[in-house]
Amino acid sequence: MVVTGEIPVPSWDLYELSIPCTVFGKPQPDLADPWYELRLCGTAGTAPGGAAGLSLRTPYGLDDLVGADTVVVPSVPDACVEDGAPLPRDLIAALRAAHDAGARVVSLCTGAFALAEAGLLDGRRATAHWLHTAQLAARYPKVDVDDSVLYVDDGDVLTSAGLTAGLDLCLHLVRRDLGAHIANQLARRMVVPAHRPGGQAQFIDLPVPATDDDALAPALEWARTHLDRPLTVEDLARRAAMSPRTFYRRLRAVTGTTPLQWLLDQRLGLARSLLEATDLPIEKVAELSGLGTANNLRHHFLKQVGVTPGDYRRAFPRKAPA
Repeated sequence: MVVTGEIPVPSWDLYELSIPCTVFGKPQPDLADPWYELRLCGTAGTAPGGAAGLSLRTPYGLDDLVGADTVVVPSVPDACVEDGAPLPRDLIAALRAAHDAGARVVSLCTGAFALAEAGLLDGRRATAHWLHTAQLAARYPKVDVDDSVLYVDDGDVLTSAGLTAGLDLCLHLVRRDLGAHIANQLARRMVVPAHRPGGQAQFIDLPVPATDDDALAPALEWARTHLDRPLTVEDLARRAAMSPRTFYRRLRAVTGTTPLQWLLDQRLGLARSLLEATDLPIEKVAELSGLGTANNLRHHFLKQVGVTPGDYRRAFPRKAPA
């Protein structure tokens, strides 16, 4: 993970710095052994923390990026985004060299400006915090900037919006590397939602449910434990003691997605866990996850995950008892 040292970093950017440290930096031997090995690589020996009076010292420099499996740029200083201050040239060169050597390169929030400056986003779809996407698009016209999503996975280059969207992307990386079961367990330890799809909107009217929406939580939890049943919006609305129209509007405001898409995401998440954690036949996985038939499971899996259920199972050997 790369931190800059030449330009003061405001204290609020430490949030993006802490996300990969939390997700990848603490060993989780009961989930996967070995876990990730995290190194903070600085553009200078000390990275100032701005008004907070914090500093970061690391023995690792930019030369250590080459040879890394994944390089994360958590953010860049505001001066580089708002005032056009140049990013360190040795950082840009190091990012290019790491990518050329086969590293997966990831940005959180304004870290996308460093990837764009390095040319790694040319011709690719990418995102950043919606406050900065217009500047990103204007400064780097070769980048297909999407300001409406939480994160974009373009294979070897991934970008996310700001703040909690960076956490969504880091958990997505764990899911890609180690499987849905381990990512879900890690999310549970962090007391965060196990999976918010990258295509979910950045613009959510009510990030925190209002008091009179408390009925949503038990209704959604009930749905998660009954995914093997045919569920409708009317069923969920009845559980929440709301009309279907009111339920639709409130779920959309809280999650940024529709009830049917939310149900599909939950079903696919359960199917992933069953494929990883059990030896159940594909037909049984489809039945238990509420997707009905193996063909229907295969259709949605290919569309959202990009591989067949069988290929997914082969890529993730069992990591939990049936």
